[in-house]
Amino acid sequence: MITLDISIEESWPELPDWEALAEKSLHAAAGAAPELANTRLSASLLFTSDAEVQVLNREWRGKDRPTNVLSFPMLERTELLALAPDGPPELLGDIALAYETCAREAEEKSVPIEHHAAHLIVHGLLHLCGHDHEISPEDAAEMEALEIKALASMGIGNPYCDAP
Repeated sequence: MITLDISIEESWPELPDWEALAEKSLHAAAGAAPELANTRLSASLLFTSDAEVQVLNREWRGKDRPTNVLSFPMLERTELLALAPDGPPELLGDIALAYETCAREAEEKSVPIEHHAAHLIVHGLLHLCGHDHEISPEDAAEMEALEIKALASMGIGNPYCDAP
């Protein structure tokens, strides 16, 4: 299984156990996207603030605003899928979650923040694997189906339906 390096900044409350949620989300994502099971892979996950995500979004994407999650893949999807199980470690990429946006969106959706954070972690991991919902409606549907499958394995409902 991929190794996840998790950093939690003070902007995130002490509870729930964000590290345990991240690991559980990783296992769920790997169940939906088996390429995440390669033991050579590692990724970093930063639980941070809107202000930090806004800086990253401005510097790396040219968008001067916070967003809920940012993913920075280090491998192309073809490279990931061709990665042999033996060999040196490979960095899959980095993910950053913005607390204030995550909390606000969870409240707007009437879902627990842990469920929304799990969704964003799964979403970010799938982006690191080369999935992209912005390419086409078909790609969006494929990525959403993987997210729904992963979250269902955690007992979390479909984040794309209107009902809480």
